[in-house]
Amino acid sequence: MSTCPMHETPPTYPFGNRPSVLDAPIELRGLRERPAVRVTLPSGDPGWVVTRYEDIRVLLSDPRLHRDRSSEDLPRITKDNSMFQDPNVSLDPPEHPRMRRLVTKALSAARVEKMRPHVQALVDELLDAMEAAGPTADLAEALAFPLGIRTLCGLLGVPPEDQKDFRLWTDAYLSVNRYTAEEVGRYRGELFGYIQRLVAAKREQPGDDLISSLIAVRDEDESRLGEYELLYWVQGLLMGGYESTANHLSAAIVTLLAHPEELAKVRRDPSLVPAAVEELLRYQVLFSQLAAVRYTSADIEVGGTTIPAGSAVFLALESANRDEQVFKEPEALRVDRDDNKHLSFSAGPHFCAGSALARMELQTALGTLLRRYPDLRLTVPAQELTRNTGVLVEGFTEVPVTW
Repeated sequence: MSTCPMHETPPTYPFGNRPSVLDAPIELRGLRERPAVRVTLPSGDPGWVVTRYEDIRVLLSDPRLHRDRSSEDLPRITKDNSMFQDPNVSLDPPEHPRMRRLVTKALSAARVEKMRPHVQALVDELLDAMEAAGPTADLAEALAFPLGIRTLCGLLGVPPEDQKDFRLWTDAYLSVNRYTAEEVGRYRGELFGYIQRLVAAKREQPGDDLISSLIAVRDEDESRLGEYELLYWVQGLLMGGYESTANHLSAAIVTLLAHPEELAKVRRDPSLVPAAVEELLRYQVLFSQLAAVRYTSADIEVGGTTIPAGSAVFLALESANRDEQVFKEPEALRVDRDDNKHLSFSAGPHFCAGSALARMELQTALGTLLRRYPDLRLTVPAQELTRNTGVLVEGFTEVPVTW
């Protein structure tokens, strides 16, 4: 068995040294030559990144990896933000599967499919407004973020008048180094206070929404879901449920417009939209696995490399999705790629419960855009766009287009 060479200076994770805004980080080049690589986290603490597709799939279900952050001796993600690391809530079995079952049922593929006409109506409404104000627009602000917020808040039961604050709260909640510790604490406090008031209101006047359903489960059987756990999961659903989908939609538009040959394929054959969405999810991984940090309860061997017990481990989906042992021409965008087994939604016990909703939103929005605007194009070269920095999801700051 071996470990990574100790004389090397560990790279900083998350990786972010991109040759251009469209390219994957340079640090991913040659990364899979070693199955596990030592890294330095934003906090300055050490960690390990697992690099290969098959290793990651196996470890996603390995009970020796846990997410319990109750010990103060474990490596920290950042100095100023614990993100999803709440020692009062378990993200491990048996508590985590219990909660997942509730959310997965609410976001089943069948229930999500029934939402498609509603999401289509939202997309049409947003594009009508964009078109009326045209002939140019920022698609991130005109479509991606309002669609994500309104879809998720509608599902959860958040009143429309309360949705305006979620962008700021989300940025702070997912901050790596954009906000100070004081700002993170203040905005997270505002968010948690809002959720407490919202849950109290839903308890008094329940509706046909996910939050009301979770409250009913908690109040019928307190052993299934504690009050604090209820508040935590509502917060997580609000924060994680729209940010990644909104940023993926923006990135999908940019990436497709920057690859005219692939764009032409989808325009000629709209039935390729679902496959194109899967390929765009594989190709543009916008987030590291910082929030999904796992810790080893025992030594784990990965391809001959030993990761010691008590280590912070990150299963690099951004590396797995470009594994040449799994994907043919992994560095190329292929909207007609068959059997696309990307890991952007993870796998195993932590497979994204909202994946069906995200897919449906992306398919609906992207298909409608291409159908309505055959001449849709960026108003500036794609290479001149910028990405958000200092936050967990490194989406594009704007997507300026004309049609």
